[in-house]
Amino acid sequence: MARAFAAEILAGAAEDGEDARRRALLDPSPHPDLVWLAPKGAQHMVEEVRERVIRAAAYRPYEGGKRVFVIEAAEAMRDESQNALLKTLEEPPEFVHLILLSSEPAALLETIASRCQPIDFAPLPPEAVEAVLREDAAAGADAEEIAAAARLAAGDLELARLLLGEQGRKLREQAVAMDWGAMLKSAERAGEEAESAVREALEEEKEAGMKRSARDVADASKRAGRRRRTDLLDLGLSLVAAWFRDLAAVASGGADVVYNRDRLAELHSQAADLDPNGARQAAELIQDTRRRLDLNVSEELALEALSFRLAAVLA
Repeated sequence: MARAFAAEILAGAAEDGEDARRRALLDPSPHPDLVWLAPKGAQHMVEEVRERVIRAAAYRPYEGGKRVFVIEAAEAMRDESQNALLKTLEEPPEFVHLILLSSEPAALLETIASRCQPIDFAPLPPEAVEAVLREDAAAGADAEEIAAAARLAAGDLELARLLLGEQGRKLREQAVAMDWGAMLKSAERAGEEAESAVREALEEEKEAGMKRSARDVADASKRAGRRRRTDLLDLGLSLVAAWFRDLAAVASGGADVVYNRDRLAELHSQAADLDPNGARQAAELIQDTRRRLDLNVSEELALEALSFRLAAVLA
């Protein structure tokens, strides 16, 4: 939606609006007046925000009459970057539009959030995801597993499909068992596969004539692998958090709101003598660990610390 919005802004201020729209909609876009900033790691680099957005916003458009700056995962900006961006947000040049994308707007500084016009997007309801999954005729998935995948995916259709595949089912098993070692190995394996696939694709582009140094290929491949590893580990932790959320619901007599609908018997068994508050605290500890992983802490140590903290809470 941000790309489409940016394309309309640029098209409306261009002599050839159709051509401007076409180029702006490409990903990545070759349009010189569309700057799309995505974090290369867990956080945006402070200098990148300064150079590519704050300082660049002072220059007039290369063509047409508008410039658009999109900051993806805006919550990944450090406080220093957000504070530096404040003046540009308060008094942007008349030809500049700034779009901040965030799945966690509460993580933005209040001074930033208060100067933006929020546009909220609700996730697809579980029923809509279920309907598509039933049409997909997911391999071997029954109605309860499809219902569980739809709720655990929080409106993300591709994630729901992943959860119904071999990798997703294995990850759910590891999450319920809290098998941290297996979860970490799965994430490492997925990261290695992603790194290899990106390296192969970049090498093909290089052979086709695209200018890429060996270092560029290596760095981009490693970033892709690290991102995939972290994403899968984060998904595993979110599944563990969802399990504790369901345990708290069942222990409180709210079995009708659980996400893991295909594992109700197991949930009832584990929740029989469980304090709901302990399960809620466990879910909060897992969410805290997910935030720590964004800071590039050691994943092994973070999971080891989490296991001890969970044992203390659930004792």
